[in-house]
Amino acid sequence: MPSFDFGAFKDPALAKGLVGLVGDLAQQVPGDEPIRLMEVCGTHTMSIARSGLRSLMPERIELLSGPGCPVCVTANRDIDALIALARMPQATIATFGDMVRVPGSTSSLQREAAAGARVQVVYSLIDALAYAQANEDEQVIFAGVGFETTTPTIAMGIKRAEALGLENFSVFVANKNMPHALEALVSDPQLKVNGLLLPGHVSTIIGPEPYRFLARDHGIPGVIAGFDAVDILQGIAMLLGQLAQGTAQIQTAYARAVMEHGNPVACAVIDEVFETCDADWRGLGVIAHSGYRLKPRFARFDAVARFDPQPEPTREHAGCSCGDILRAAKTPAQCALFGTACTPENPLGPCMVSSEGSCAAWYQYHGVS
Repeated sequence: MPSFDFGAFKDPALAKGLVGLVGDLAQQVPGDEPIRLMEVCGTHTMSIARSGLRSLMPERIELLSGPGCPVCVTANRDIDALIALARMPQATIATFGDMVRVPGSTSSLQREAAAGARVQVVYSLIDALAYAQANEDEQVIFAGVGFETTTPTIAMGIKRAEALGLENFSVFVANKNMPHALEALVSDPQLKVNGLLLPGHVSTIIGPEPYRFLARDHGIPGVIAGFDAVDILQGIAMLLGQLAQGTAQIQTAYARAVMEHGNPVACAVIDEVFETCDADWRGLGVIAHSGYRLKPRFARFDAVARFDPQPEPTREHAGCSCGDILRAAKTPAQCALFGTACTPENPLGPCMVSSEGSCAAWYQYHGVS
């Protein structure tokens, strides 16, 4: 087992040296147009804001925030369907805390709970299973929102529910996969991005192989990076190194967590329980093969198929620019509602709710002005 000096990832001297290296490499990239680098993961977005890395970048480098966390890209109609499920008299919605305050078209799980719905905040799917076992008179519906990082645990939970013979447990499946969303992003002619800082958590599951198409088909380099300031600076330096040399590869700067083939056991259980399907991403639209649905063997655990919720007609919040922010077409500060009508206390979009949302990060670390 390799050993790591984890303190190095927070070493100010090392970070300062990497900032200098980033400045040197930026000067070596041909041309004089802006170098646009997108971080895909919401944890990267929050870390960049917390560390003040944007202010340390050479003038030529633009750091863009991409899709971010799974909460941020959950479409309004999915939130509305979950709210419709919560309104069923026998239902209990089991969910992670971030989802409770995410607004749908007219309500949120928090508001439904205040009106009498049962909403149970859990820390894992195992908690939801335990609750279902202890409350057989309730229909426990787990809000399955996540990328490849949490999808294996949901798959294992469904297998566990099958083994236990639970009749009062199901999952609202809104899980998504990252590579197909990236393909949609880089295929957008309006998005001009020179390199991608790829998500560390997702990559611990899938490894680097599913990103190879970015370099092979689109000529866009990518680097999988960790989440400390030094990790991110190293990832940026590696991207600039490729751009300076005119190459495009998928590299890993997070070898302490990401293996070449990812986590085969986790990938196997995803493939056993789920199959891919088209999915609606907030701000990005419907993306082919970017979502998951349960395979026929496990279809009885699909909450939508079991209960057929009838949500109210979906509508977007007028003036909310979440979609443009998720596509890196705007910064949060460019949204007319940011910091006024939309705040952490009164969020209009999930990017202001999530602890890894770009609007939440901007509000906390950059301010309103």
